[in-house]
Amino acid sequence: MVERRPISYDGPLGRRIIELHVWAVRQGLLGATAEALFDGYCRRLVDAGVPLWRGYAAMRTLHPQWGGYGYSWRREFVGIEPQQFGRAYGPNWLQSPFAYLLRQAQTGAGEGNPWLHLRRRLSGSAAQLDFPVLEELAAEGGSDYLAEIVRFGAEGDLSHGTGIAYSFATDRPRGFRDDDLALLRAVLPALSLAMMTHAGHTIAASLLAAYLGEDAGRRVHSGAIERGSVESIRAVLWYADMRGFTAIADTTPGHAVIELLNEVFETLTASLRERGGQVLKFMGDGMLAIFPALAKTELQICRDAIDAAREAMRRLDWVNRRRAEASKPNAEVDLALHIGEVLYGNVGAADRLDFTVIGPAVNEAARIETLCEPLGRKVLVSAEFALAAGTCTGLRPLGRHRLRGVREPRAVHALDL
Repeated sequence: MVERRPISYDGPLGRRIIELHVWAVRQGLLGATAEALFDGYCRRLVDAGVPLWRGYAAMRTLHPQWGGYGYSWRREFVGIEPQQFGRAYGPNWLQSPFAYLLRQAQTGAGEGNPWLHLRRRLSGSAAQLDFPVLEELAAEGGSDYLAEIVRFGAEGDLSHGTGIAYSFATDRPRGFRDDDLALLRAVLPALSLAMMTHAGHTIAASLLAAYLGEDAGRRVHSGAIERGSVESIRAVLWYADMRGFTAIADTTPGHAVIELLNEVFETLTASLRERGGQVLKFMGDGMLAIFPALAKTELQICRDAIDAAREAMRRLDWVNRRRAEASKPNAEVDLALHIGEVLYGNVGAADRLDFTVIGPAVNEAARIETLCEPLGRKVLVSAEFALAAGTCTGLRPLGRHRLRGVREPRAVHALDL
């Protein structure tokens, strides 16, 4: 156990606590990152005379790819070593002091207490090396260890990200002094609030990017939230749809359909990421993305869209071969590319908005896609796109065709794959 003794704020220890507490609050108000906060906190502990050797902080997050973030600090290094960890708990975590503390909390041992802590001596006759990480620290010269978890909420479930796990180790032969631990622990609540403020901002940005797209998510996070607030932009439109999906869905178990959709959408999206394409939405078995004409010329973004389309189709061919070998249904995808002026922004009801693109150009892209199957092509582009893409792009004219809902026939081109 780590005793929490009364602290007099008139003495040197109290003044150091106040100074570090004020620093943590000020940095949180300034929007400092969790990484910078933990680095600054550890360095200031050392400046205050705490013989800190190693420090670690970890928190869970809401992200489709990552389960959480960790920050390792070492006295001999400059700066923080950031880490990302997956959504599943690995053996290192399951055999850690943190996992032990969580189990204690779940059994009621820490009920009503926002603090969960564990202290272990790493050297001498009182050494207790009952976790693998403690054996490692002791072998490297560690003498004392403290694990601390700060929970948020009276019934916070740390497995879902409502808390921060910390650990601190020293190599001072006699371990941490009482004043060291008093200073270290007294400032953790303020530090934790500041770090969680940044974490909340990061979570919001990550979720908006995942659900709206990188650019749309950034705009919404920056305050573009008023219904009807749109701007006119010129962009390449990418409209893809799976051919024969209804028949597949009728004859395939639901979980296998979801697996197929995820594999197809990941394959298509992978070709867009490095080329500036922004996925706006997935619509059943369809997908709408844009290449905004921002920092690049129209020629450049059209070439990027063409390269992305070719790469996507090559990857889909490989995916289909692999799926066929596993006796799984294949996915044929039709794709249309168009360029034009669109309205980009918030559309919808007062309590349910969508950040998307609208306009005749979007409708034409969707109508061009429907010509892929009857024309026996996988990728079709509009005449406007072909003109903007320039020469030597592998585009072949296929004549003029009627598009549903469009008054005059439109010239379309096929992309050689």
